Amino acid sequence: MLKSSSAIAAALVAALTSAAAAEGELNLYSSRHYDTDERLYTDFEEATGIKINRIEGKADELIERMKAEGANSPADILLTVDTSRLERAKDAGVLQSIDSAVLEERIPANLQDSDNQWYGFSQRARIIFFDKNDVANPPMTYVDLAKPEYKGMVCHRSSSNVYSQTLLSAVIENHGAEAAKGWAQGMVDNFARDPQGGDTDQLRGLVSGECDISVANTYYFARALRKDVKGLTPEIEMIGWVFPAQEAEGAHMNLSGGGVAAHAPNKDNAVKFLEYLASDQAQQYFSAGNDEFPAVEGVALAESVQKLGEFKADDVDLSAVAKNVPEAQKIFNEVGWN
Repeated sequence: MLKSSSAIAAALVAALTSAAAAEGELNLYSSRHYDTDERLYTDFEEATGIKINRIEGKADELIERMKAEGANSPADILLTVDTSRLERAKDAGVLQSIDSAVLEERIPANLQDSDNQWYGFSQRARIIFFDKNDVANPPMTYVDLAKPEYKGMVCHRSSSNVYSQTLLSAVIENHGAEAAKGWAQGMVDNFARDPQGGDTDQLRGLVSGECDISVANTYYFARALRKDVKGLTPEIEMIGWVFPAQEAEGAHMNLSGGGVAAHAPNKDNAVKFLEYLASDQAQQYFSAGNDEFPAVEGVALAESVQKLGEFKADDVDLSAVAKNVPEAQKIFNEVGWN
């Protein structure tokens, strides 16, 4: 990740507080469902005078809505979770390319679309968790999860989940489609139960004894370190974790990000909002409020996130990873990963 530039940061603050910015409105379509994002919106409104009008819903529904609205869409910004959905929005033609020196400087190249249609603003590492009481030698890489020694021990989400799709898409990008299919088959062979539930359920499976090993995004675990999560926090000391592939590609990262709508009626305000999300202030909210990793290097981490320790992140181009999703879905179908 790139380090922030003081000059760019100063210019960003000046732009946000300028008289030119203090007018109009912004229509935000968002599938982020976190109460802590309220601070992001109110601070932007106070700094700029730009009023944010929000429409919230599931990502795919919002994308379909923007398609149906066409040139008459009031949407200025689409915010959503995961690279695959951002790429889906791009493929649907509901985003547009923008020019922003601020975003180019502050958001690492591998965390943004190659055509500048979407940018990542926060990250979650998808890592391996295990029962410390039952697993003496946990898998150290994603590839290791498919080893026969872990047969009947692994819990994971279904193939219809975007996190599963993006992880397999990254395996394809890093190791090739043939190796990825072998890995997916090994995962299916090692499942402790049929894929089900969300990431918190994968972690609760360790507590209940249904699983010895599970895969989940870090912010679900960090949240349970910060506050009480039913069925998880009281027994959290029994859970160990591994940042995979530290001697190879590094830990796979999921993105939360957004882009400017194709027919944005308030395009200038939309660009200002994305630039605000790249500011140190907003980046700190992503970590402190939702236990995520900032996209911008050098931004302070929340205590809950710091407890996870330092690690090497996979710096694969996530725009390229997103393009592998159709191949990943084909592999899921072939190996019977439901």
